[in-house]
Amino acid sequence: MKIKIVNKSKHPLPEYKTKSSAGLDIRANIDEPIMLKSLERKLVPTGLFIELPDGYEAQMRPRSGLALNEGITLLNTPGTIDADYRGEIGVILVNLSHEVTQINDGDRICQMVINKVEQAELIEVEELGETERGRGGFGHTGKQ
Repeated sequence: MKIKIVNKSKHPLPEYKTKSSAGLDIRANIDEPIMLKSLERKLVPTGLFIELPDGYEAQMRPRSGLALNEGITLLNTPGTIDADYRGEIGVILVNLSHEVTQINDGDRICQMVINKVEQAELIEVEELGETERGRGGFGHTGKQ
């Protein structure tokens, strides 16, 4: 698959770090460091603009190392970039740690995964079919 990308950042194009990586690393494109206080959230620009083919989306996902080591994650994860969006990709970072964290220009702040999507046709009905699970929801199978 080929995806058109405009790179207005100061950084190289996103890349897969290993042969089997699912996500492309996305970098912060900022003029000065961003200080994220505990529980604070900020929109971080990337300088990237993409043109996805119809039937695809880009999902913005946290980087596991940032989440584990620094408590930095994405507030709306996964964030969805629709095929018809042409604006700059922005990433909503949140600091879930108790410490102030600094985001620097060029830091790898998240990963972008490309997925195929379908739009469903909703059919309104009066009732749904029966299943063994039924209406069992959150925690209905127990903890162990």
